[in-house]
Amino acid sequence: MPRLYLVVIALFIVSVSFTQTELKKYLDYAKEMYEKGDYVHSLSLYEKAMGLDSSAIHTLWDYAEALRGYKDYRKAEYYYGEIFKREGAELFPNSLLYVGLMQKHNGKYDAAIETFKKAKKVYRNDKKAYQYLKSKREFESCLWAKSNLRDTSDLIFEHLPEFINTKDAEFAHRVHNNQLLYSSLRADSIGGEEEVYSSAYKTHLFQTEIKDSSFHESKRIEELFLEKFSAGNGSFSPDGNRFYFSLCKDDNFNYKCKIMVAQFEDGKFLDIDSLGPIINEPGFNTTMPFIGEWDGSEVLFYASDRDDGEGGMDIWYSFITNGNQFKTPQNLKKINSMDNELSPFWDSKSNKLYFSSSWHDGFGGYDVFFTEFKNNTFESPVNLAIPVNSPANDLYYFETITGDSSFFSSNRLGTNYSKNPTCCSDIFMLRKPIIPSDPPSISETLEDLNKRLPVTLYFHNDVPNPRSWDSVSSVNYINSYTDYSAMLNEYKKEYAKGLVKSKAKDAEDDIEDFFVQYVDQGVKDLFLFRDLLLEELENGRRIQMTVKGFASPLAKTDYNVNLTKRRIWSLRNYLMDFDNGIFRPFFENSAESGGQLMIVEVPFGEYTANQLTSDNPNDIQNSVYSRAAAIERKIEIQSVDVIKDTDTLSSFVIVSPTVQVVGEVTQGTLITKKFSVKNTGETSLELSNIEIPCECNTALANKTYLAPGEMLEVEMTFDTTNYAGHTVKSVTLIFSNDLKARLVITSEVK
Repeated sequence: MPRLYLVVIALFIVSVSFTQTELKKYLDYAKEMYEKGDYVHSLSLYEKAMGLDSSAIHTLWDYAEALRGYKDYRKAEYYYGEIFKREGAELFPNSLLYVGLMQKHNGKYDAAIETFKKAKKVYRNDKKAYQYLKSKREFESCLWAKSNLRDTSDLIFEHLPEFINTKDAEFAHRVHNNQLLYSSLRADSIGGEEEVYSSAYKTHLFQTEIKDSSFHESKRIEELFLEKFSAGNGSFSPDGNRFYFSLCKDDNFNYKCKIMVAQFEDGKFLDIDSLGPIINEPGFNTTMPFIGEWDGSEVLFYASDRDDGEGGMDIWYSFITNGNQFKTPQNLKKINSMDNELSPFWDSKSNKLYFSSSWHDGFGGYDVFFTEFKNNTFESPVNLAIPVNSPANDLYYFETITGDSSFFSSNRLGTNYSKNPTCCSDIFMLRKPIIPSDPPSISETLEDLNKRLPVTLYFHNDVPNPRSWDSVSSVNYINSYTDYSAMLNEYKKEYAKGLVKSKAKDAEDDIEDFFVQYVDQGVKDLFLFRDLLLEELENGRRIQMTVKGFASPLAKTDYNVNLTKRRIWSLRNYLMDFDNGIFRPFFENSAESGGQLMIVEVPFGEYTANQLTSDNPNDIQNSVYSRAAAIERKIEIQSVDVIKDTDTLSSFVIVSPTVQVVGEVTQGTLITKKFSVKNTGETSLELSNIEIPCECNTALANKTYLAPGEMLEVEMTFDTTNYAGHTVKSVTLIFSNDLKARLVITSEVK
């Protein structure tokens, strides 16, 4: 072999060896920094490693994990996605789950919903495993978040000044004697301009004076400064004589925390001691104490991963006697989950416990919730909503004793940072809203109500009142929904019939997701809308609610129009029956508030349905039980508006027939049909316009003025030239009082 080739080969071997050595050095050091919590250095080292070898999927995974630890949700979403594309959750089972979680953190709820639906299929072989249960839970949580994004609040939150909120992390804990006590992750040797790891980089307790609604320079609480430990999460006893806080030791970067107590005298913290093993169970993390009063007794709430919990960090409580004797801790099972529940705050005035959780329905990672102790039990958690909660992590919520303000900590966009906008938490304050002198106008309140729309409600095939030509029904929608939900297993069985293995499971999963995402969510949206609607009506609003009805193409059009009318009627029945008929006076124009409610029916039948949906009555698998057919069977509350002074609750028109069904005709045929329109209201109406969307249509009316009880005739013509197949053509009559009537001709053009 020529000497030159040997030299080249030798140089290549040396180069590869050098590269591998450098790569190992970067990876080892990056891992060490990651375990220390120094994500900034860890990420820079992983980036250098990937510059030497971008193909190693294990390096890519470690990099994504460091991004998640650093709370860089945008980049983490991308890299977890790339990992899943390459290995399909085989090597790294959490990859797809983390894609969805990062999408949720980024506020991309639609994308997250689809990711979690996919994740459920990937993890369905073990439905008791965390990955499956978490994906299922987050799928439902994102649906909830989408519905509640429309929530608004008159609460205004303030970002505390930069001498409190540094470029590192801050968490507020309590206001006591006009002093805000908070924790900060910072080091004396570091000015806060750069995020780095240091042995002095620990969490310590600080305080700042609140005077004249403003904050003054903060200082570290020196009596609680222990150089080798992290201290935080402070809470005073109700009498102000004791101060409880967390003390965490870094044992080879494995943090273990316990709750400490200090006496508080003359503004000084004295005689620091640890709570006994009843609270600080050896070998477990015990942290985030809050002392309050409950039914005349002192009680300690705290977070711990001790045995016999529900999973992760749970919230526990223990009653206290004589200031230092703790009873056996109780797990608050009503709120605890497989994930973490943290930062408890007990409001003795309202008997509400506030806490943060990463499991319950929420907007982001950790949301703030409350549970009310009522009738000798804690009720289900309630999300504190926007603006307290966000797609990021929101924790450490508490209210001042006076109740005029509250505080929380969040790493949402808008915090102080040096590199990553969501890396670190800051403290925010909410002030009690000022009640405006003038109430909002009806246009403003109805605008808020319309933000809840559309509300879409779904039905089983030919429900309500199957095989009926009636246009009204006595069925209550909620009863219809209950029966429909009970058919889930029947839908899964019928839609998966004839399919095998993964295709059968996919079909079952698709149906289950449809029921959760559409059928169940529709009812949840209805309940939210209902309460807001009732509030407006009780305030004297006169509201017109437009409801459109839809059907699958399984039956004839004229039959489906009446079916959709019955479906709209079932919604009316639900409102009439709800809460012992609380809506009834508004329908009957007898409410003391003067509020009125009128439903404007727009029965579309099936002529907006997806024409690819099966209409074969012998193929019930696709025409009845498929997702494509089921999604067409619905009504939509589409808008609310003001009932004008010229309107009456009984002013409407009836079209007979609504739809003219024509059989097969030859292309080029001129189809002419007559419709009768009757004014069944109590006021006169004027036909102001006829909307004709297609040049192929004409429509002529024999009069334009209709007294109560009078009728007009409309002749509609459809020119089938240039049309073929199933056709649906319509015109819309526009009357005074904003009443509309739609005339439809359907045909099969050959």
